Amino acid sequence: MKRSWLKAAVFALGAAALFAACSAEEQTGYYYYVYAADAGAGKVSAFAILSGGGLTEVAGSPFAVGAEPQAVASDPEGKFLYVANYFSDTISAFTVEKTTGALTAVAGSPFSAGLGPIALTVDPSGKFLYVANADGGNIWPYGIDPDTGALSAFGTLAAPSGLHTTSVAVEPTGKFLYAANEYSGTVTAYAINAGSGELAALAGSPFATGGYPRSVAVDPSGKYLYAANTTTRNVSAFTIDPATGALAVIAGSPYAAGNNASSVTVDPLGEFVYVTNTDGSTVSAYAINKDTGALSAVSGSPYNAGAAPVAAAIDPGGEFIYVANYWSDDITAYSISSTGTLSENNRSPFALADGAHPSGLTVIRIAQQTPARTDQGRK
Repeated sequence: MKRSWLKAAVFALGAAALFAACSAEEQTGYYYYVYAADAGAGKVSAFAILSGGGLTEVAGSPFAVGAEPQAVASDPEGKFLYVANYFSDTISAFTVEKTTGALTAVAGSPFSAGLGPIALTVDPSGKFLYVANADGGNIWPYGIDPDTGALSAFGTLAAPSGLHTTSVAVEPTGKFLYAANEYSGTVTAYAINAGSGELAALAGSPFATGGYPRSVAVDPSGKYLYAANTTTRNVSAFTIDPATGALAVIAGSPYAAGNNASSVTVDPLGEFVYVTNTDGSTVSAYAINKDTGALSAVSGSPYNAGAAPVAAAIDPGGEFIYVANYWSDDITAYSISSTGTLSENNRSPFALADGAHPSGLTVIRIAQQTPARTDQGRK
């Protein structure tokens, strides 16, 4: 059965009134946007992130895409945005206007995908896009035109993964890619050819997880991988061999989560892991032991979210986390403390259109012409 789980929001700070309101972009030398895939509406919502983590909608949002968009991802510079359209079997591609966050379709978009594209990720070089096709149980690789953002399929299409491949993640060096196979209860690991972007399955792959892993994430050091397991209500944790990419179970894994643990996100500073519990309408928070990768629950966890949280995204400075709530058609915004605890923004949640059903989120950061300074980080 095809599923809807994605949404994002975008907005741009170009108006003087917004700058006067002391936007996050003005303070840090970057523009920050949130994009949500509105599975129920066939659109992408866009928001700008303001000082304090609040959201304000981008002019022209939401933007039309294909049928039942499930996920959104951008290249590292935030120039291009890509959307997986589950029922259309296509990928929508856009350029991002950096001062406003508005989206413009790339020539040739949408681009053909496999059966049921449900997740996607761009490698750290920004040269390659990888798409997980849930119904095909495989991954399609694409080259990204650096000037236009247009996609070209290449190499061996439909690299086999497992039954119902629902998530893909590339570790920070760009050497390895990992895919969650929901119905197989495994993670498949691949080596990435740095020149061509082609995938080759690793020895020992696939690696066993808990029940129905729906999401995988790699920490920013590239040492650890985490998988959210929906039916066993927990998180599997692995070390990543830096030479071979092979996974090894971390002592103490799996770690308890909530009902229907549907997505896992690692903060950009590599200190915390957050898991959305769809049936519990909560977010579980964990601290990462940087020496071992083991997880321990953060004080106050789990935290209340909206109805059926299905995805989360964290800003690159690690200050704010945004959660897409499928049934309540909104986005919950929290501040992240130095200990990983969450505090909901006083304007949160941020409403989407009725029936939008956000299924996925991404946060992008675009440098101003001459950045004033780097991210402020957590208070």
